[in-house]
Amino acid sequence: MTARDNALLGFLYQFITDDRKQRFEEVLDYRTRHLTVVLEDIFQPHNASAVLRSCDLTGVQDIHIVENNYTFDINPDVVMGSTKWLDIHRYNELDFNTPVVIDQLKAKGYQIVATCPHRDDFTPETLPLDQPVALVFGTEKTGVTDYVMDHADRFVRIPMYGFTESFNISVSAALLVYTLTRRLHEMTDLDWRLSEEEKEEVRLEWARRTLNRIRQYERKFKELHPEL
Repeated sequence: MTARDNALLGFLYQFITDDRKQRFEEVLDYRTRHLTVVLEDIFQPHNASAVLRSCDLTGVQDIHIVENNYTFDINPDVVMGSTKWLDIHRYNELDFNTPVVIDQLKAKGYQIVATCPHRDDFTPETLPLDQPVALVFGTEKTGVTDYVMDHADRFVRIPMYGFTESFNISVSAALLVYTLTRRLHEMTDLDWRLSEEEKEEVRLEWARRTLNRIRQYERKFKELHPEL
């Protein structure tokens, strides 16, 4: 956070209710980047939007959306405003964008974990969490691409006991992120929460997204603090 950002946060907080600021802190206490979700070329807007809602409800802050063949259209009736509180990163500048997100996440120390019903490496209860986890979900019909399968560090599957081959993506994501975040909450020896610097950055973004006519507030701030 720059000096300007810190000052802007203080300015904007004057116009946010105490109840909303308290709610920010309650939610921030469970926000994490130790676990992140990658949606690779998802074309079902209803189910994919439900994944975003599950991420917000379980505390996953960052969602990475890879648009190779399909543009991800968020369904507002499904997300129920959850996108307002998430950091959504889109990858759509190339014909095939999957390597970009995989390389970026690996450079940040994430283990790439492909969700696959046909691999028995780990279950949600046994997947190692000592290293940050990037869960990659593919389309319901074909799953993740061969590139993800070839570059994944680990694989995770949800045990199933019926005839149907797999859960749909929204159910799979909900089960996985719920189980993994619950496990994180129980790990007292792992620093899975956002850092204080990250919390300040998120507070600023949430303040911006909370206030209507934010551009007017920022213009007023600039008038009051031309030195910044």
